[in-house]
Amino acid sequence: MIGGDQRARFSALVTPHLSDALTMALWLTGNRADAEDVIQETCLRAFRAIDDYSGGGARAWVLTITRNTAYSWLRKNRRPDLVALDEVGAEESVERGLELLSTDHASPEAELIAKTETERFRAAIAKLAPEFRETLVLRDIQGLEYREIAQITGTPVGTVMSRLARGRRHLIRSLSEKLDGPK
Repeated sequence: MIGGDQRARFSALVTPHLSDALTMALWLTGNRADAEDVIQETCLRAFRAIDDYSGGGARAWVLTITRNTAYSWLRKNRRPDLVALDEVGAEESVERGLELLSTDHASPEAELIAKTETERFRAAIAKLAPEFRETLVLRDIQGLEYREIAQITGTPVGTVMSRLARGRRHLIRSLSEKLDGPK
């Protein structure tokens, strides 16, 4: 029998962050059905570990579980070459693109332009190497602090900052190539 205390803790600690977890899973897996599978497994893992939660940032805890679950799921369900982590002025463009992902637009023309730009931007983010993509999403879309991202990804803060800078550079280059054409 499942204890009421566990359910209450789950509702208080995990449920408020499931939207952020789904957003992260969508970016990591690339499609809604896979992301929903990841979130279902995330919920199971979080529920099983709820008694071990010792405090701190619940959001970071849930997103850590989501990240680990997503990568486990990807390793099990995708070809390895699609999952591998490879180390492989324009800041306003990235900020504007990120803004387009969450802004409402007034006129139908503005909405059409924004939709086109948003899709172009989403496609460019999706092409980033996974470590750059996840860092960019956690920082620029979900608004986490560097130390929270470091905790979630299990990397030093300096690595988070480096991945964010490199991810933004790759994103800027990708968006510029689409505007200017391949060089």
